[in-house]
Amino acid sequence: MSLLKQLFLAICLFLVVAFTGSFISGVESSREQLLSQLRSHAQDAATALGLSMTPHVDDPAMIELMVSSIFDSGYFATIRVVRIPGDEVIVERRTTVTSDKVPAWFVDLVNLEPQGGDALIMRGWEQAARVEVLSHPQFALAKLWDSAIGSLLWLLLCGVVSAILGGWLLRTQLRPLDNMVQQAQAITRREFLTLPRVPRTPELKRVVLAMNQMVEKLKQLFAEEAARSEKLREEAYQDTLTGLANRRLFDIKLASQLAITEQNAEGYVMFLRVNDLGGLNQRLGGQKTDELIGAIGEILKRLLAERGSPDWLASRSRGGEFTLLTPGLSGDDADRLAQGLTEGLESLRQTGASDCTPVAHLGIAAFKPGEEIQTVIARTDQALAQAQSHADKPWERVDDLNALPGQGQHDWRKWIDEALNQGKLQLYFQPVAECVARDQVIHQKVLARLLDPQGEAIAAGRFLPWIERLGWTARFDLAMLEHSLAHLSRHPQPLALSLSAATLREPANFDKLLELLKAHTEQGELMTLELDERHLPPAAELEKLSQRVRETGFNLGLQHFGGRFSLIGNLTHLGLAYLKIDGSYIRSIDQEDDKRVFIEAIFRATNSIDLPLIGEMVETEGELAVLTELGIHGAMGRLIGAPAPWQG
Repeated sequence: MSLLKQLFLAICLFLVVAFTGSFISGVESSREQLLSQLRSHAQDAATALGLSMTPHVDDPAMIELMVSSIFDSGYFATIRVVRIPGDEVIVERRTTVTSDKVPAWFVDLVNLEPQGGDALIMRGWEQAARVEVLSHPQFALAKLWDSAIGSLLWLLLCGVVSAILGGWLLRTQLRPLDNMVQQAQAITRREFLTLPRVPRTPELKRVVLAMNQMVEKLKQLFAEEAARSEKLREEAYQDTLTGLANRRLFDIKLASQLAITEQNAEGYVMFLRVNDLGGLNQRLGGQKTDELIGAIGEILKRLLAERGSPDWLASRSRGGEFTLLTPGLSGDDADRLAQGLTEGLESLRQTGASDCTPVAHLGIAAFKPGEEIQTVIARTDQALAQAQSHADKPWERVDDLNALPGQGQHDWRKWIDEALNQGKLQLYFQPVAECVARDQVIHQKVLARLLDPQGEAIAAGRFLPWIERLGWTARFDLAMLEHSLAHLSRHPQPLALSLSAATLREPANFDKLLELLKAHTEQGELMTLELDERHLPPAAELEKLSQRVRETGFNLGLQHFGGRFSLIGNLTHLGLAYLKIDGSYIRSIDQEDDKRVFIEAIFRATNSIDLPLIGEMVETEGELAVLTELGIHGAMGRLIGAPAPWQG
């Protein structure tokens, strides 16, 4: 039983005891007073009769008349006149009438007996007779009953009011305890909440202040760990001059993109090399050259912000060499992107940042998952060399592998629309297991195949870029969610499903998602919706979004984590189920110490808020062994299990 209930029951018990004692005391006091009044009334009546009968002591008729006249008033139980000596009854009147207003149980409980009085009738100096009078208690009982009822009602009213006020006062005074419980529960959900209002009660005030101090300390420790980890990531994977990624991160991302997975799509790699960097350094000086490199970095950042996908990556390799990784980009879009980039570079020459024409050369080469990284690099170097050999055009594109013969945008639009309308969507499942026990499945990651007109299942890496270009990502998310919920109704086992940026960004799409979730709240505990770290909305909007999803009973997770480590400071307010570390930081972690250090930093930060980590794209036993050694909770990848249709 809670402290609040115990105190409330104690108050109620105290009120019952106090009011019961007060009621009994009041009734008993009224009873004694009424008994005294009955005795006085009987004695006064006897004395009056005795004096009145003295002149008529020898007239029985007159005596009877006088007795009858006073007895008929109804206040007496018995009046009799007894002769002295001999105790001969001259006149006697008696009644047994009782009040109908007073219950018999109250009469027995009060036990208000008739009270008597007597007086002598004199004949000269002799005692001729004696008058005996007993007062009837019925009127006293009626009055005592009314008084008891009134007193009881008043005491009950006071008791109810006191109980209500006492309960309200207790709840108000003990509310800080409820708030501290919410604080503790929030910590278990990896949220750090402080109580803005401190209670006035000294004892509770000390406890609340101590709790707030502890929460602030935990928040500070977590923030410091996150800051150290972010600094480590910047030192390892960020170029200090431009703020872009460095060559190390580009190699990691390209290797990850070339791995054969469900989501990896074909695309292009672009190499940009500043024209005559050594000559510029001699003619303009090192500071001007650094400013030119920084300006090119800003152009690439702006390009990514305006046209880029979250999967794209811009980096600076060394000196005046830059790279741009653009998965999902088509050949025509690559040409337009190169033209826009060339125009941006030309504007630098017009402002005097460079005296070379062109400012830089650009080589563009296609890639597809499954290729060797050296092959892609060599192809891009070839494109760059061709661009440098042409005087009329500063860029060159080679090996367009993205577009398949006979499959243009119209063909993709037609069959994707048909597949979504007719439900030609097939679910594949990839297991996510514990690192320490590979046979213990945490959940199944839901993946998709679309059936083309020939009935062939097309992997997501091929059709997702087209769905994004067509603006159907939210439509595809809802279709996937409907199929997944239908699967859960038949096979209730934990699932994880990715959500796209369009579903989160557009209020209409997000409302449709919430309506679907609210219609299946009973399946919420088995479904985790995964957000992509690269698609996250601003912090305040993300927190509100997370709250609305969790109110439906569904869980939230974060996938592809690692590129924006500064986000980890906001994770304490989201109540996430887990973090999935991007596979590019897992690949070859058993051979590359810098990746291990980075994952250790992530683990220290998330372990302080009890947030489980799951490694993506685990391909080798060595990678899994390192993750297990680091304390990572789970892993997914082809080593754990390849995507496959449901095996019921």
